[in-house]
Amino acid sequence: MASNSTGKSNSTGKWVERAATTGGGRTYRGQMPVNWYASLAVICIVGLLLIGFSRYQRTHQTASSAGPPTTSQQWFAGLGIDICGKLQPNLPASANAAKVGFTANGNGVLTIQPKNSSESGSNATLGKFVSGYKGLQLNASTLQYPGKQVWANGDVCPKGTPDAGKPGVVIVYSWPSFTAKTGTEPSGPPEDLLFENGQLITMAFVPATATVPKPPAQVITALITASTGGSTTSTTLATTSTTAPVTATSAPTAATTPK
Repeated sequence: MASNSTGKSNSTGKWVERAATTGGGRTYRGQMPVNWYASLAVICIVGLLLIGFSRYQRTHQTASSAGPPTTSQQWFAGLGIDICGKLQPNLPASANAAKVGFTANGNGVLTIQPKNSSESGSNATLGKFVSGYKGLQLNASTLQYPGKQVWANGDVCPKGTPDAGKPGVVIVYSWPSFTAKTGTEPSGPPEDLLFENGQLITMAFVPATATVPKPPAQVITALITASTGGSTTSTTLATTSTTAPVTATSAPTAATTPK
């Protein structure tokens, strides 16, 4: 009986040893912890996405739309464009006035009437108007009047202009009202200039030492008219010269011969 018991014990021990060394033991030790690696991968991906989103927010900050002008307000500003010392014609009236809140009226006056939060408050900028006006371009290094040459910092003013032969740079000046005597240049990009009610703005490409002028007198007059409730568009009255016909009448002269 002892021999039989010893044989069974040896057989069981060998079976356990084989199972541990060839079957389940090796399979368990070699099995990859898939769930752990998957969790680690998800954490890494989410972390990278959060870092990317945070960086995007820092580099693409959106100004708050709180504050004036609101969608219930209407402001006006006067705009002039100076290229090499020569004031350009007033921008033609905006063709997309029904779609945008910042429009040119054709007489140098801009109407500032936000249509939504993307145009109100701190989003009411000169750049927003420029981006909505076809052919007009403005940034820290370039200026373009619609349909004309793009001027870039360092370009030389052409012959026939007051600043001929001199290199120019893009400069924007603004005056808080038409009565202000001193203008200021934005501390940041010119397109970030915030609109103010009744202000004057001149976008210029002139030598760095040049004095940037206010918009012309007729623009200031139109701005005053718009701000006081008058018409915002320029009207030229046709003058008809009427000359009354003159009919020369000669009284008949009768010759009398005495008899």
